[in-house]
Amino acid sequence: MRGPHNIWRLIRTGATFERTGAMREVLEALEVPARLRLVARVLGWPFKWLGYKGDPALPPVTRAITALGPAYIKFGQILSTRPDVVGPELAAQLGVLRDQLPPFSVAVAKATIAEELGRPVETLFSAFSEPVAAASIAQVHEAVLAADGRHVAVKVLRPGIERAFRKDLDAFHFAAGMIEFLAPFSRRLRPSDVVNHFESTVLGELDLRLEAAAASQFAANTANDPNFRVPAPVWEMSSRGVMVMDWAEGTPMGDVPALKAAGHDLAALGRNVLQLFLSHALRDGYFHADMHQGNLKVAANGDIIAFDFGIMGQIDEYTRRVYAEILMGFIQRDYRRVAEVHFEAGYVPADRDVNAFALALRAVGEPIFGMNATQISMARLLAHLFEVTERFGMQTRTELILLQRTMVVVEGVARSLDPALNMWETARPVVERYIRENFGPRAVLRDMRRTAMVLSHFAPRLPEMLQTALERKDAPAPKPATHRASTVFLSTAAVVLVLAAGVAVGLLASGQIIHP
Repeated sequence: MRGPHNIWRLIRTGATFERTGAMREVLEALEVPARLRLVARVLGWPFKWLGYKGDPALPPVTRAITALGPAYIKFGQILSTRPDVVGPELAAQLGVLRDQLPPFSVAVAKATIAEELGRPVETLFSAFSEPVAAASIAQVHEAVLAADGRHVAVKVLRPGIERAFRKDLDAFHFAAGMIEFLAPFSRRLRPSDVVNHFESTVLGELDLRLEAAAASQFAANTANDPNFRVPAPVWEMSSRGVMVMDWAEGTPMGDVPALKAAGHDLAALGRNVLQLFLSHALRDGYFHADMHQGNLKVAANGDIIAFDFGIMGQIDEYTRRVYAEILMGFIQRDYRRVAEVHFEAGYVPADRDVNAFALALRAVGEPIFGMNATQISMARLLAHLFEVTERFGMQTRTELILLQRTMVVVEGVARSLDPALNMWETARPVVERYIRENFGPRAVLRDMRRTAMVLSHFAPRLPEMLQTALERKDAPAPKPATHRASTVFLSTAAVVLVLAAGVAVGLLASGQIIHP
């Protein structure tokens, strides 16, 4: 359905921002040049009457976003964690989007639970509250299990949410296609791929069984992390539209005055949030990818409690090593190495100048050191970084979108607790630990062991492969060059397998292989 009808949807988006007064606030908050600001207002004014009215009781930007639908709300949630980008006033408005949206009725929630779980709410729970939090996709109720008195949270999807989300995503796909068609220079950013990635991620939130599985996996990975907790799901009471898990008792991380009143060390909490995220991303390759204040609480003893696992990120081991080397290069201010890693990983086209790229990275990184967050305009820094990536032809890496976005969100959360947080110094111990454990002799031996194990699966086929290679050597072939290449490849593969097996056996015999 990605047709011209979506033009109406996009026009109405701009008209809604104009009608609610959000357009002016957004343009000012983002420090858009006065000339472009005037052009946007002039183009938007004639269509003002086409926009949604929204809830007049809400601030302008929140009013516009909530009127437009869940996909816009999800985007607003991300921006709410970045007062250094959108300004403190706009960030405060967007903060309402995290878990303070209008709830749907308890009667509807109970009907959904009864339909999904096959039993009335009254038989499942001895107590069931009004909504305690309402977000873009679902709302949460506090309850007590009738069977064992366990204190739990019950998450219920909003009725009709999947249809509403697909309508918004349809418009996003259309907009991405129009941008690529009308502005060819934007194709390096791969807007269509970005929207596809966003779609697959967000639609995963619409099956709460997957969220329960994510919570279980995340809890297993982080079981030994100090000062961090993950509530356990109640598997027998989880379905596509309903999820039940242990109640997370604590102070919301977004309520800074309450955290102060409870005596928590805000600077320590800020450091812990950032370091925990980096540990999960680098150590496990599996991280909470929606780690804003609305999904975090602080227990009475200072433990950080994470919940809402609808969006989780995964990165493979090779990418984690690349990411760690890039971070370590910035921390050590070794911009030449950062540039080399970008080229080695294929993030920058090979025909570009590595020295020029290193110099450009220095211009981005140097202003960070020796400053705290109050002295840095993250908006200007990101704008500068975008200019550098555009000049050197870097393409958007869809596999890193969640990692990059969550890094921005987590940094915003940490700096809301400690405005003077130095991101690089805070990240240093986590990155250095990862480097120690994954680079050097121990890591090489571990990688060789894994390689030997993979190659050993082919060992039973070695005689057959060698026999086939020898038989093909004497057989006539229509394309001698291709045939010789195939024979050489098979013979070489066999030799490599034999050598690898020999090396592995030797290492195992000498006890040099280090178990992970």
